[in-house]
Parts: sequence; C-alpha cells; structure tokens
Amino acid sequence: MQADVFRAWIAAAAAVIEDQRDHLTQLDAAIGDADHGINLSRGFTAVLGAIEAADPATPGAVLTVTGATLISKVGGASGPLYGMAFRRAGKALGDAADVDLPGLAAALDAALAGVQQLGAAREGDKTMVDALAPAAAAFSKAVAEGASDADALAATADAARAGATATISMQALKGRASYLGPRSVGHEDPGAASTALILGALRDAALAAQ
Repeated sequence: MQADVFRAWIAAAAAVIEDQRDHLTQLDAAIGDADHGINLSRGFTAVLGAIEAADPATPGAVLTVTGATLISKVGGASGPLYGMAFRRAGKALGDAADVDLPGLAAALDAALAGVQQLGAAREGDKTMVDALAPAAAAFSKAVAEGASDADALAATADAARAGATATISMQALKGRASYLGPRSVGHEDPGAASTALILGALRDAALAAQ
C-alpha cells in the first residue's frame, strides 16, 4: 500500500466522521462534554487541508501530518490521543514508499502503545483502547495466519466495531466519563465508536484501491 491508499484512508475517515458527527456528539453528551463529534470533524477537515498543502510522499508522512494536525486543531482528550496514535503509526512506517501487511500491523501496534502511554488506559476502562486493542490484535493474528489484505482489514474493522459495542456494558474507569461511576454503564464510549469508524475507513480505502 502506497501513499495514495493512506491519503484515501484519511479522506474516507474524514467523510465518515463528518457523516456521524452528530451521533458521536450524542454519545459524548451522555457521558462526556458533548463535543467529540464536533471536535473530530473539525480536526479531520483541517487534516485534509494540511495533507493537500504538505503533499506527503510516503504512507508514514501522511500519518505524521495527520497526527500533528489533530494535536494542533482538536480540543479535549481526543486530539492528543488520536494525534499520538497517528504520529506513532507514521513513525513506525518510517520512510517506506510501500507498506506491506506486517508493516501496517507494526504501525497499529505502535498507535496502540502511544495511546496507552498517553492515556494510561487498558482494555476494560471504557475508552478508545477497547476498540483499538482488539483491532490491532485481530490484524496481527490475521497477518500471522497468512490472510489476504481484504480479510485482514475486514477482521480489524470487525474487531474494532465489536470492541466499541462492548463498551456499552462497561463502567468507565478513565476520562471524564469515569466521574459518572455506575451511571456510565449503558452508553457506548464515543472514542471507541470513532476508532471503529476510522478503522472501517481504512478497510474501505484499501479495498477500493485493489
């Protein structure tokens, strides 16, 4: 996968975040401060402009520009966390012009490690980690088993979606939602939901490029 696929991924992510902006904000209104969809939509709109201006030539550079822009443009916790994820993924890809499945697996693992380092969250805390961790694990497992690009990316997106859905029954232990205690149960975590959307966009962009 070359830079054009990664640019298509970010464009698809921006489109689905915009489409689901109100839904994400509604999720955040239940257990947060009601700005997740609005902030992410604004951030990814800025990312599209930054990518157009910078014209990054490699997959790693695309993700690095994405991460840096999200950090500078998105408020709340989501900007630093998503920014860290994309920047770590971009660093893991390095200067490679073409990324294979093992390289992408390493990038997803690096993104997860960055998010966990910054947010001090683990699976079960009702955060974006609950979508990102199973997605990264599913992708690595699929790659190790020799899955095709399509099957590996589908497994990743499915695992992220299932992980996000699983947060509904969890009590939040990190972030603003944790202040609600047991009242946070019964609501999907907005960060996990947006993570699932973004990884679904990766699947769609990669498959469209085949």
